[in-house]
Amino acid sequence: MQRRIVGIETEFGITSVGGEGGRSLGADEIARYLFRPVVERWRSSNVFLDNGSRLYLDVGSHPEYATAECDGLRQLVAHDRAGERIVDELGQQAEQSLAEQAIDAKVYLFKNNTDSVGNSYGCHENYLLDRSTQVRSIGTTLLPFLVSRQLICGAGKILPGTPAGVGLDETRDPTFCFSQRAEHMWDGVSSATTRSRPLINTRDEPHADSTRFRRMHVIVGDSNMIETTTLLKVATTRLVLEAIEAGVELRPMAVSHPVRAIREISRDLTGTRPVTMTDGTTMNALEIQREFLASVHRYLDAGGWERQDRDVVTDCVALWERVLDAVESGDHSSIAADIDWAAKLQLIRQIQDKTGADLNHPRLAQIDLTYHDIRPGRGLHSVLERRGLVSRVVTDAEVEHARTVAPETTRAALRGRFIRAAREAGRDHTVDWVHLKVTDGTLPTVALTDPFTNEDPRVDDLIAALGR
Repeated sequence: MQRRIVGIETEFGITSVGGEGGRSLGADEIARYLFRPVVERWRSSNVFLDNGSRLYLDVGSHPEYATAECDGLRQLVAHDRAGERIVDELGQQAEQSLAEQAIDAKVYLFKNNTDSVGNSYGCHENYLLDRSTQVRSIGTTLLPFLVSRQLICGAGKILPGTPAGVGLDETRDPTFCFSQRAEHMWDGVSSATTRSRPLINTRDEPHADSTRFRRMHVIVGDSNMIETTTLLKVATTRLVLEAIEAGVELRPMAVSHPVRAIREISRDLTGTRPVTMTDGTTMNALEIQREFLASVHRYLDAGGWERQDRDVVTDCVALWERVLDAVESGDHSSIAADIDWAAKLQLIRQIQDKTGADLNHPRLAQIDLTYHDIRPGRGLHSVLERRGLVSRVVTDAEVEHARTVAPETTRAALRGRFIRAAREAGRDHTVDWVHLKVTDGTLPTVALTDPFTNEDPRVDDLIAALGR
């Protein structure tokens, strides 16, 4: 069974709070302070780092971190967490720069998907596929899974009440929902990303040899804080993709209105709200998820995953089933350490039990937000993690290693080696996902079109020539 390349892109929310008598800075202004050391070092706000990742300032003043190419599930979790630490370090440096200018302001970075005025920013997943795979066709088959996947990996959110007459589809009371992104998706499968914001983006941009590879770009997922939730999100999607590609028997399922369905499922914590299918029947989210889970069991039983992380996959499938059981029973205590929405809901209900506050209360809104604060010791998730109340997949040492060292089993290792060597040699260089280039043009550009190649004599020669 072939290896798989996966990666996660995370856009972070950003804001500041001024001290007593001070002022809060706008997002554009904070972002300039945040990226000042990046620009000073690389003369750009769009750079690739020693660990093979990409760090840049995205539209709307959102810092974005894209992991290097990973072919292991635990490896990916470590590199995703490394991104949090890299971005938080920039936040701490920004606070120091502000203090040096006598500006009393705290910088807050949130690994979430919505701001206070209703804007949404994404967490995108990338799965490398064989060129023979038809993304639109497999995407249509995958849509029911993605529409209902929020049951097992949503970040959770308090959805404000909507009074009559505001132009939305219905009047609703405030409610806790599975997903932050569900309310902001507007299409099923499309080549657009921001204009229509589809669940799956079909733009043909493999960042690799286009005669051999495709990239499936999934933009419907929430940003996750608990490592097991991140792992479950990627592992289940990767398993379902492989089962579909392998031709494993799957009950025909096609959702009539994916955008409507993803919202309806998000707002129903029982997982039982009927969703209309194209054949006129109905299924609920639990039924849809169990159909895909059964297909993955058939895939694994047939020997579909014979790789190093087989034990990780086995644990993920067991957690997948346990989450569905918890949703069905209504008792979420057994998954509150593993799944973001359940952990957050438990915190909210604890406050409600003590104070009687309803979901409109500002204190609960603060919990909803500060759960995603990435500053260690300040964000609620980090407090839970420090107390051993949420599950881990990797160690702190593995995350620290991933901050500076690229995955050693993919082409990211070559990228990382080149970046480090060029910097040490004092040579200006340009790097993207495929190309390694010395800016002055005195050395040949190397194109790394195979994401699975971690050794290349051309890169060895290029690095050797840097100091000449």
